[in-house]
Amino acid sequence: MPPQSATVPCQYRTGRALGSGTYAIVKEAIHISTGKYYACKVINKKLMEGREYMIRNEIAVLKRASSGHRNIVTLHDYFETTHNLYLVFDLCTGGELFDRICAKGNYYEKDAADLVRTILTAVKYIHSSGIVHRDLKPENLLFRTPAEDADVMIADFGLSRIMEEEKHNLLTEVCGTPGASSYMAPEIFKKSGHGKPVDVWAMGVITYFLLAGYTPFDRDTQQAEMEAIIAGDYKFEPLEYWENVTETAKDFVRQCLTSDPHKRPTAEQLLKHKWLADEGPHFVADSQGEPTDLLPHVKKAFNAKKLWKKAGNSIKAMNRLATLANSSHAHVNEHARLRENISKYKEESEREIIEHTAVTHHHNAKDDPEDDLHRQMARASVAEG
Repeated sequence: MPPQSATVPCQYRTGRALGSGTYAIVKEAIHISTGKYYACKVINKKLMEGREYMIRNEIAVLKRASSGHRNIVTLHDYFETTHNLYLVFDLCTGGELFDRICAKGNYYEKDAADLVRTILTAVKYIHSSGIVHRDLKPENLLFRTPAEDADVMIADFGLSRIMEEEKHNLLTEVCGTPGASSYMAPEIFKKSGHGKPVDVWAMGVITYFLLAGYTPFDRDTQQAEMEAIIAGDYKFEPLEYWENVTETAKDFVRQCLTSDPHKRPTAEQLLKHKWLADEGPHFVADSQGEPTDLLPHVKKAFNAKKLWKKAGNSIKAMNRLATLANSSHAHVNEHARLRENISKYKEESEREIIEHTAVTHHHNAKDDPEDDLHRQMARASVAEG
């Protein structure tokens, strides 16, 4: 029988809240002995009853991917208290991808290509490690620091899966987080089985977004958006947003947005595309023969969309997951119960002061994280039952 994890004094103290997701809050955490700052994902165990596999999976993925690539957020530690699970990550202080772009004085097609090349190189690494991310979107692309030359980082592996043998292990569940449906590939909605090509599709949507400030399948309703994605119905319009973007960049987007996942290029193949591989930058020249600044149109479109989508993401996400995943009465009741309790449980998580609490430490446990977390959640269920 594997050794039990040890109960020890907590090595961290938590600071300000940094954000909130569907199931978790994210707080600043300071390592007491080193003074180093981290981001800490705090998950109330009550919210994870019956969903323990989500945490086991995220830890298994991150233990495989962390520290292997400079553009992937590293999992540094994980532990539990009586009430919560804590995952300790790099603290990325440079902001989200698009907020960073909008704060710049200018922004050129070369800047977009450089970002896409960096992110796609990290995606290639993830795929070569047998992992599909499944939630690539601008909100999950963060800068490590505010510095001009800071690394852009892929974050949030909560929906990621390990896929060793692609052809024999296709995923079929509908997956998505608030704001993510615009980046989901057609095969996810079709439930025809999906794998690593969904990340390539998402990179096409992200690239389109980086060049224009809005996504290719923007529609008035989620149903209309889903139908457009399945049909591959998008255009490089309005013209004023795209006349300053090269045909090479548009071709790169088209390659990523190949509807048939079997014909969609891999991340490795796309890194050889002219738009990313050519030594010289691609650009449409302005009246002085210089690269055209894309920022005015990109910023205008992004800010308009941001205002339009400002409210209701969490509620819409919960309703959507309940509708798409399974329409059975029991499942709908489960989601109703979750909606009622989620705010209360997240508030409980935020109030816990971990520096005054003994924790069960798992990061250096020698046994498998899946077995480890299974035991810890089983113990928690018994203790709280």
